[in-house]
Amino acid sequence: MDAVANPDLSHVNGQVEPEFREQPIFTTRAHVFQIDPSTKKNWMPASKQAVTVSYFYDVTRNSYRIISVDGAKVIINSTITPNMTFTKTSQKFGQWADSRANTVFGLGFSSEQQLTKFAEKFQEVKEAARLARDRSQEKIETSSNLSQESGCETASSTQASSVNGTDDEKASHTGPADTHLKSENDKLKIALTQSAANVKKWEIELQTLRESNARLTTALQESAASVEQWKKQFSICRDENDRLRNKIDELEEQCSEINREKEKNTQLKHRIEELESELREKETELKDLRKQSEIIPQLMSECEYVSEKLEAAERDNQNLEDKVQSLKTDIEESKYRQRHLKVELKNFLEVLDGKIDDLHDFRRGLSKLGTDN
Repeated sequence: MDAVANPDLSHVNGQVEPEFREQPIFTTRAHVFQIDPSTKKNWMPASKQAVTVSYFYDVTRNSYRIISVDGAKVIINSTITPNMTFTKTSQKFGQWADSRANTVFGLGFSSEQQLTKFAEKFQEVKEAARLARDRSQEKIETSSNLSQESGCETASSTQASSVNGTDDEKASHTGPADTHLKSENDKLKIALTQSAANVKKWEIELQTLRESNARLTTALQESAASVEQWKKQFSICRDENDRLRNKIDELEEQCSEINREKEKNTQLKHRIEELESELREKETELKDLRKQSEIIPQLMSECEYVSEKLEAAERDNQNLEDKVQSLKTDIEESKYRQRHLKVELKNFLEVLDGKIDDLHDFRRGLSKLGTDN
C-alpha cells in the first residue's frame, strides 16, 4: 500500500499539531481495538470504522512508531521495541502488547493479505529497531571507554608533571610523549563533543518521552471516560438486547403461526387445485350438456310425436282391452253354454242309449217273432 505523509503528533490545547520530523514507511487501513483494562480479556473498539494505520521512522531519534488517528484523536501511538511481538490470532486479526502504554492493541483487517503484509512490516521494523539499539549501545560504550581513557591519561600527565618538575623540564625530557598526549587529548575533545551532542539528544528524547507520557496520561483519562461511556452504552445495549430478545421470541411465535398458516394455505391450495380440477370436469360436462341442449327442441318435437303415437296406441290398447274383455265375457258365456250343452248332450245320450237299448230289445223281439213264425 502506498505510504502517505503522517507526521509526529502532539496535543496542544486539545488540537493535534504536526511536527514534520518523521517519515511514513508503510500505511494500511484496519479496525483498531484495545484490550479492556479491567478484564484484560475483552476487546474494546477504539474506532467506529476502519482507520489509517501507519509505520513512521523518526530520523532524529532513530526510532520506529505505529501511529493511527481517528479524526482529532490519537488512538495508536506505539513505539516499536525489539522485545515486541506481533501475533496473528485469526486470519484477519492480529495484536501486539505495548508495555509503555500499558495496553494491548488489536487490528482487524478486511483480508488475510493485508494482515500478512502488516505482520511482515512489523518484523522488519522490529529488526531495524534492534539494529538501531545495538548501534546506540556501541556508541555509548565507545564514549564511555574514551572518557575513562581520557581521565586516566590526565591523571598520569599530572603525576608526571609533579614528579618530573616544571613544564620546561618535562618538555626537555618527554617530547614524543607530549605529542601523543596532544593527539589523545584531541580525540578526547571530539569524544566529549559527541557525548555533549548525545546528552542534548537524550535530553530532547527525554522531553519527548515526557510529552508522550503526558499525551498517554491524557489518553488514559480519555479512555477512562470512554470506559464509563462504554459502560453506559453497554447497559443501554444490554437493555436493548433484552428487548430485542423478547421481540425475537414474539417474532418466533409469529413465525410458528405463519408456518401453521402456510400449512393451512398449502392444504387450501391442494383443495383449490382439486376443486379447479372438478370445475374443469364440470365445465366439460356443461359444454357437453350445452351441445346436447342444442338438439333438445328436435328431441322435444320427436318426444311430442312419440307421445301422440303413445296416446293413440294407448287408445288402441284401451279399445283392444275392451274387446278382450268382451271376448272374455263371450268366452265365459260360451263356456257356460258349452257346459250346459255337455250336460244336455249327456242327458240326451243317456236317453238315446235307453232308446237304443229299447230298439235292440224290440229288434230281438221282432227277430224272435220272425223265427217263431
